[in-house]
Amino acid sequence: MPEKLTIAVDGMGGDTGPDMVVPGLAISLERNPDARFLIFGDEALLVPQLDLHPQLRAACELVHTDVAVAMDDKPSQALRRGRRTSSMWLAISAVKDGRAQAAISAGNTGALMAMAKVILKTMSGVDRPAIAAIWPTLKGESVVLDVGATIGVDAHMLVEFAVMGEAMARTIFGLQRPTVGLLNIGVEEVKGLEEVRTAGRLLKEANLPIEYCGFIEGNHIGQGAVDVVVTEGFTGNIALKTAEGTAKQIAEYLRAAMSRTWSAKIGYLFARGAFNVLREKMDPRTMNGGVFLGLNGIVVKSHGGTDGFGFASAIDLALDMARNDLVARIARDLGKYYAQEDQAVQIEEKVVVS
Repeated sequence: MPEKLTIAVDGMGGDTGPDMVVPGLAISLERNPDARFLIFGDEALLVPQLDLHPQLRAACELVHTDVAVAMDDKPSQALRRGRRTSSMWLAISAVKDGRAQAAISAGNTGALMAMAKVILKTMSGVDRPAIAAIWPTLKGESVVLDVGATIGVDAHMLVEFAVMGEAMARTIFGLQRPTVGLLNIGVEEVKGLEEVRTAGRLLKEANLPIEYCGFIEGNHIGQGAVDVVVTEGFTGNIALKTAEGTAKQIAEYLRAAMSRTWSAKIGYLFARGAFNVLREKMDPRTMNGGVFLGLNGIVVKSHGGTDGFGFASAIDLALDMARNDLVARIARDLGKYYAQEDQAVQIEEKVVVS
């Protein structure tokens, strides 16, 4: 890993493009002065923003392209229309070419995943990639995957997600044996879909650097019952959006309650410090960024509607994944799991023959 990490940036991604991306890069550079950025996008829009941040300007290289993927483009459209010249395509290609150690975009999620799969390809043995998110809990943080990449998976894919998720948890949380749970409609082993129950059995039998804790329910995620929550993309995305919506709902309730009466306003003044801590905990910008796992390279997706502070959080996540060589860790753990699978199949074949 080079001393100075380079992040390839889709400068046109997100709802406001450069107006959000460049301030986010400036914030991240303050936190990570050793970082360098390779930005792809329209010079006419990016240069005026970069000129406002001289230190950032000195730490980045700008590559011009006036082709950008629209937020409402279908993945197939994004791949067909100027795919090799769009800011999103070029950012991912920089990772493949070794010019950057990770790519980040706040653009169209479907297009980003489609391009990443075409350019970087999935890792050996991986059926489908997953998007992993950092989830705030009462105990700290957890990794939750998949939160939207793959809808409808089999048991082996869920095990692959578990292996990729535990490698990420060991990378960012510094854990030796992360706890892993499968999201289900109940904790009893007889409940849930057959694929989930089979995945549970496979995880019990696998000799992996994890502590498998069985099934967990939705309310256990926020409690921090496990370090890694494994599910498929449909359920995971609904859970993520529900949690984000609930956090905003509670914030609105508190804001309305604190401004309703004079006594409430006075009480807020005395408890302002506590409310500021609560606001930070509930701020989705601090946990912004989903990591695409299962690819031969690191790609991070930022929320399109975030601001500079939120985009900086996603950049920090990308840097953390690159510094700790996440792809190599996942490859090692997947290799170990596949070797165990092959051994189990060979034993089963011998038993059948005898």
